[in-house]
Amino acid sequence: MNPRFTKQKVLVAGAGSGLGRAIALAFATEGARLALLGRTERTLQQTLEALPGEGHVIQTADITDASGISSAVAELTTRLSGLDIAINTAGALLQPSKFGDIDPLRAAQLFTTNVLGTWNVMSAELQQMRPAGAGVIINFSSTIGAHRTMPGFAAYGASKAAVSAMSRAAALDHIAEGIRIAVISPGSSDTEMSFRAGEDETQRAARVARTNPSGRLASLDEISAATLFLASPASGYTVGADLVIDGGTSA
Repeated sequence: MNPRFTKQKVLVAGAGSGLGRAIALAFATEGARLALLGRTERTLQQTLEALPGEGHVIQTADITDASGISSAVAELTTRLSGLDIAINTAGALLQPSKFGDIDPLRAAQLFTTNVLGTWNVMSAELQQMRPAGAGVIINFSSTIGAHRTMPGFAAYGASKAAVSAMSRAAALDHIAEGIRIAVISPGSSDTEMSFRAGEDETQRAARVARTNPSGRLASLDEISAATLFLASPASGYTVGADLVIDGGTSA
């Protein structure tokens, strides 16, 4: 069977580590050419070196810089000779804290990254896709905020709820132009962001086992496989959906 994404040009924002790196690897394994976007050249280069295939490119930019991210996405699109799919995984997390103890400045910084950052990169991707009249954009939200509430996660949850709402609205705005937008909301997955302050792997696993109906974290392969499906033509009628992958915690 031929790889599903041969000749497809795919941009991954937040490709320097964790989920973004895993998703980039999954698309490259399926034949895509990758544009890797992130803040740190060293980590992007490490992702690049791990990818099979040829013709992949990297570009550093900060998603909170609207002008810079617009230029970077335009540059990557030119170097790829097009942009078919964009996956936006970049985001930030505050460690759990009661609402009244959260520094408003830190909350504002979190919103700048998670909400305005996603807005900026999605807007830049739309600028490149709209003239072609086709494309797929998948934003990453979270079950926390978008689908359930947890003590200590007011700022993070609110920012991710905004990402989901923004993505659904954008999906309705642009589907008639041939651009399909959807969302993935993971629960606890095997990334650095899943650790609480001071936790090691054993402590994290024990906490997740107590609180997740499936008793474990999601693997990066499981999240990547869902992303491939949602980006594929098999999901062509899936518009504005928010795919929850959380082992049952939001159920």
